Amino acid sequence: MVPHPVDIHVGKRLRARRTILGMSQEDIGDSVGITFQQVQKYERGLNRIGSSRLYEFSCLLGVGVSYFFEDLDESNSKKDSLNDGDFLFEHEKFNNKELMALVKSYQAIGDIKLRKKVLSLVKAIAASESDIKKTEDAKNSLKEEKQESYITA
Repeated sequence: MVPHPVDIHVGKRLRARRTILGMSQEDIGDSVGITFQQVQKYERGLNRIGSSRLYEFSCLLGVGVSYFFEDLDESNSKKDSLNDGDFLFEHEKFNNKELMALVKSYQAIGDIKLRKKVLSLVKAIAASESDIKKTEDAKNSLKEEKQESYITA
C-alpha cells in the first residue's frame, strides 16, 4: 500500500523536529512507549500516526500539534513538493553543525511572514550562486573547446 502524502509530510516533520533536538529514534520511542522501529515507520509515512500519539509527540518535542501540518497546503498545491525537500532536510544532512545552527535559528523566528521572507532570501542567494557556477562552468567549457580546436588545427 502506498503511503498517503499527509502521512509522509507528518513523518518528515516528526523526523526534522526530533533531529533538531538531537534525539534518536530510540529516545523518542522510549519516551512514548514504542520501539524505534515504529518511529522509523512513522517518519517514513508507512504507518499513520494516531491523534493521541501525535499529541504525545508534540508535547515531547515542544511544539503544537499544528507543527506537523505546517506547509501542508503549500505542499499539496505542488504535487512534487512532498518529495523534493524544499522545507525539510534529509536526516543525513543534519550531521553538519552549521546546518543545525541555521535550522534552530530559523525555527526561533516566531513571525511566520518573516520566516518565509528569510527562506525566500536564502533560496535567492542559493539560486544566484548556482547561476554563477553554471556561468563559470560554461566559460570553462568554452576555454576547453578553444584549446582543443587549437590543438587539432
